[in-house]
Amino acid sequence: MAFGVLWTLPNTLLGLLAGGIGLTTGARARWRPRELALVFARMPWFSPGALTLGNVILHTGDSLDVTCATYAHRAGHAVEPQVLLADHERAHVYQYMVLGPLFLPLYLLCGGVSVHNRFERAADRYACHGAGWWPYSRDEAIGGGRR
Repeated sequence: MAFGVLWTLPNTLLGLLAGGIGLTTGARARWRPRELALVFARMPWFSPGALTLGNVILHTGDSLDVTCATYAHRAGHAVEPQVLLADHERAHVYQYMVLGPLFLPLYLLCGGVSVHNRFERAADRYACHGAGWWPYSRDEAIGGGRR
């Protein structure tokens, strides 16, 4: 775990910079051990939702302990139950800790914020089932998994 925190430090520093700016406009910071992240709540300067940068989660609400629709559900590709936002963002923290500075380029190459992005599908899968946060699952590699 310590290696993952160090490996994703460049991403975390970006998150800390953004969170620090948010603090000047009313955001609040709190350590969430379960998410392995410093969470900045009430971020006023991006669209509603959350964004993870390394071990930092930036979000516009008061708490990560709210439900939200999966990407596939919002896009009309599947009818799925709501998931806990904290679980979805925790999956991204795990992805960052494995991929470190490679995460952002890979995430963007996979389509950015989109239902087609394997990183978002994996985070939704983890939020739904408590497993499967890795974006390159065997099922997806052979054509299975959610589209």
